[in-house]
Amino acid sequence: MGEGGIGEGGESSDGRALRGGKLAAAAVNQASVWNIANLLTMLRLVLVPAFVALMLADGGYDPAWRSLAWAAFAIAMITDLFDGHLARTYNLVTDFGKIADPIADKAIMGAALICLSALGDLPWWVTAVILGRELGITLLRFLVIRYGVIPASRGGKLKTLTQGVAVGMYVLALTGWLATLRWWVMAAAVVLTVVTGLDYVRQAIVLRRQGIAERRAAAEETDA
Repeated sequence: MGEGGIGEGGESSDGRALRGGKLAAAAVNQASVWNIANLLTMLRLVLVPAFVALMLADGGYDPAWRSLAWAAFAIAMITDLFDGHLARTYNLVTDFGKIADPIADKAIMGAALICLSALGDLPWWVTAVILGRELGITLLRFLVIRYGVIPASRGGKLKTLTQGVAVGMYVLALTGWLATLRWWVMAAAVVLTVVTGLDYVRQAIVLRRQGIAERRAAAEETDA
């Protein structure tokens, strides 16, 4: 019979092809989880406990262990720069990556800040401001996602870079003028953290208002 006809067992060939296509697509999606972008994200997740162990080794003040902790932190920050770019450039975006990538980012940064504050190297209020902002903005994105997506801004990227440099300098056992410099870099990171956080709040409010206005306009057109 022709295309779309009934095959063996009374089943259409189209039906078999459709199911076969779905199975093939499922297999591809399953394999895509193990792409290079997701592997870099997994590496960052593994580096979190390794970083904490190195950071707190021998009381947390040994320069050698701190240098190794800095290396782990630096690798995590560098992979953060590449995994998202690779995923978007080579169409490697997966549901796993969308969830795991931001978790990995916040986990390594949060671990570093908490360790530094626990060791007395960084005031707890700095850690609270940075982590509070990150968690708050993440929650805000979920709250307004029904109205649209808040895009990452240049200020947000600069904030991330400055935070990474500042925290990395604090992880190292620096002295002298470098210790003074890292204080100023951290101050800049805190300012950018607050300013970009407020800007995201502004964008969320605007996005919500636009979404509500569009829904009302659509409802009025439907009623008319």
